Amino acid sequence: MRKLVPSLLVLILVIAYASIVEVQEGSRGIMVRFGKVQRNAENQVEVYQPGLHFKLPFIERMKILDARIQTLGDTADRFVTVEKKDLLVDSYVKWRISDFGRFYTATGGGDYRQAANLLRRRVNDRLRSEIGSRTIQDIVSGTRGELMAGAKKALNTGADSTSDLGIEVIDVRVKQINLPDEVSSSIYQRMRAERDAVAKEHRSQGKEKAAFIQAAVDRKVTVILAQANKTALELRGQGDAEAAKLYTNAFSQYPDYFSFIRSMQAYQQAFKNHNNLMVIDPKKSDFFKYMQNPDVK
Repeated sequence: MRKLVPSLLVLILVIAYASIVEVQEGSRGIMVRFGKVQRNAENQVEVYQPGLHFKLPFIERMKILDARIQTLGDTADRFVTVEKKDLLVDSYVKWRISDFGRFYTATGGGDYRQAANLLRRRVNDRLRSEIGSRTIQDIVSGTRGELMAGAKKALNTGADSTSDLGIEVIDVRVKQINLPDEVSSSIYQRMRAERDAVAKEHRSQGKEKAAFIQAAVDRKVTVILAQANKTALELRGQGDAEAAKLYTNAFSQYPDYFSFIRSMQAYQQAFKNHNNLMVIDPKKSDFFKYMQNPDVK
């Protein structure tokens, strides 16, 4: 009998351990007996709050469900706007379980992967409907807030409601909106062509203005040079006239000196070239009188 006591104690401890289940904070539990969800007297799935709970060992099991807010980060999907233009929209959804019993049965025993697939399908359908009624400009800069609010409302209370999945949608957000590669490439090429055309127009206008400015500068330079030459000629003429007047006054007072100076200048010009030949009579010509007699007057 004494030998059976330790075995009985171990068996009791094992049964006690198998009978206690803990539901941690942020989670909820659903009791399953032979694969069937246990319900209360009102035929509703009984949900166990955080804490310690008892179950029939080896007969019942506790399915733990996360009660915290979940994030469904979707990959970018292609949508068509009201203009029949394709967009790549990257979005995410914040959601949580609102009805644990319905969530358990709708997702095949609380399978979060299946829940994500079902929710993703409804979110894409809702976004497709919202984006299909708007233009690209509205989606990018105009009514993006209305788009996300409309999608959230429809997923909670509209035709695409997720209430039958036991899910409440907390928020729907559009992270990024892009154009498909083939569309963006054509748009960039068109934008580049437009910018090139504008650049060429600016260059031609700049060259035209530069030509006008250059012509105006050349005209001003020509006028300034002409006026300067005119002034220089006038000053030179006045100087020559003044010099001639001074020479005339001086030579009129000393005619012999004037005759001598003119003869010296004539000699200088006549004998500049050694090959000059003069056929005159030196004794009868007055041209050489100062060479023959320097004292002549």
